Amino acid sequence: MTWIILLFGFLFGIILRYAKLNRTDVITGNALLKDFTVIKTLLAAIGVGAVLLSIEIALGLAGFHAKPFVLGGIVIGGILFGMGMGILGYCPGTMAISLGEGALDALFGILGGLLGGFIFTLVYPTIKPILGPNYGSISLYSLTQNHPVLYFILVVVLSAMFVFLAFTLHKAEQKTNTEKKLNHRWLYSGITLAILNGIVFLKATTNRPIGASTSYPYVSDFITGLTNNTYFHKVSMPGHWEFIFLAGAFLSALIFSLLGGSFKLRAVYSVWEKTKGPSVTKRLVWAFIGGFILLLGARTAGGCTSGHILSGGMQYAVSSLVFGVIVFSTFIVTGKLFYKK
Repeated sequence: MTWIILLFGFLFGIILRYAKLNRTDVITGNALLKDFTVIKTLLAAIGVGAVLLSIEIALGLAGFHAKPFVLGGIVIGGILFGMGMGILGYCPGTMAISLGEGALDALFGILGGLLGGFIFTLVYPTIKPILGPNYGSISLYSLTQNHPVLYFILVVVLSAMFVFLAFTLHKAEQKTNTEKKLNHRWLYSGITLAILNGIVFLKATTNRPIGASTSYPYVSDFITGLTNNTYFHKVSMPGHWEFIFLAGAFLSALIFSLLGGSFKLRAVYSVWEKTKGPSVTKRLVWAFIGGFILLLGARTAGGCTSGHILSGGMQYAVSSLVFGVIVFSTFIVTGKLFYKK
């Protein structure tokens, strides 16, 4: 099983690197509304993946793993996650991939994330009451449970809308970037991400969705010995899975960047340098802070970009769709305010 998870992570790293979805300039560019690669890929992946997953579940090959709609956690966590992603320029999963390419700011983001996971474990018993109310796992399927035909019709309609929106954003982006012709790597990555997640969902493989953020409290708590508590017991199994998954993603980036000659130790990238200056120290400090906020948000909401927005979106889970809207709204506001020249 370990080798299968490692392979899935390896493929995950290849897919994200293909469209440069792990690059901080690409992610930050989305916050500044100048590069829609990230959101286009997610919309395409959700649209294609929802149809694929619905067919798998109808055939009895997979099951639903929709995250519960814990209102306070989704709202507070979504705001924190959007802020952290805007400041850091990475997601929990993309940090491991960029680290494999030599990104030192990703390393400091990971360290900040590990601290965030550790702190969340400590405060979880105290803040748990304010994370509710818990409305349970609400999804399109649960809302149409007695009407399977209606469910499939709505899945197809919503998926078509998601893909249409992705192409609409692509056309809008092309109009504002007339000096260069945009490619469709985001589309190919979105489709392959949907297929990969569909394979991961299968009962014959791992019977769970792709995820990343749970690995951070798992690793930090394991290192510090903070394992004799209810939260660590809750995240130990998924955290272990996601740690192996991200190890595979890191290895794929490291191997291919070394083979391709693109591996380079760097901390400051173009968008950051244009707005914040060339100081390496400043970038690493803010990367640490951003990683800390990012993981606090992820654990408060119970997921991240891959585990909540992508995997939950493919299930049309209400918690994940609401989380996605809050994250990207906060992400864009943070980008506009934080990256002023």
